[in-house]
Amino acid sequence: MGQAGAAAAAVRYLRSAGSPPAAQPVEALPRPELRCVADDERAPLDQGEFRRVLGNFATGVTVITAPAAPGEPGPAGFACQSFSALSLDPPLVVFMVGRTSTTWPRIARAGTFCVNVLAAHQGQLCRAFAISGTDKFAGVPYDASPASGSPRLTGAAAWIDCTIHAVHTGGDHLIVVGRVDALGATDDGGGEPLLFHRGRFL
Repeated sequence: MGQAGAAAAAVRYLRSAGSPPAAQPVEALPRPELRCVADDERAPLDQGEFRRVLGNFATGVTVITAPAAPGEPGPAGFACQSFSALSLDPPLVVFMVGRTSTTWPRIARAGTFCVNVLAAHQGQLCRAFAISGTDKFAGVPYDASPASGSPRLTGAAAWIDCTIHAVHTGGDHLIVVGRVDALGATDDGGGEPLLFHRGRFL
């Protein structure tokens, strides 16, 4: 089916499902005590080898965008591979962003974001949004997503409009959970997604 087809199927399902019946409360399991990992407890893994091995997992590619917060010069956005659906009830998605990202604070201040699922022909667009210190939106056509007003990139396979629901730490990254407020697919017939594998686009 491909990523774009899966996104379109999810849109059709959510539109047709309506409001699901209230789930029965489930007693929470005890949470383990969380603590930092000491340096002498870390496995002796080479970072380059970690990237090489994990690069065998092909991923879709998204651009996370947010409207300009008060005082900001314009909208914010960055290319993101670490994105996934998280929950159907309530509808939640999740993306990961490096803790040193200069774009993330702007998205956090906006409090909302839009996930743009890129199509196969948008590799160059992805590269543009992966570069820091430039006007990433220069010459990029987009309109405003309906719920948050975040940039919705023209030609993207699908879009998911969200409010920031929670933020968790995960090593050198942040785990950002978004509550889905609106979503859609530009081509219900599917189309080819942009995929990243072993350091290159497929």
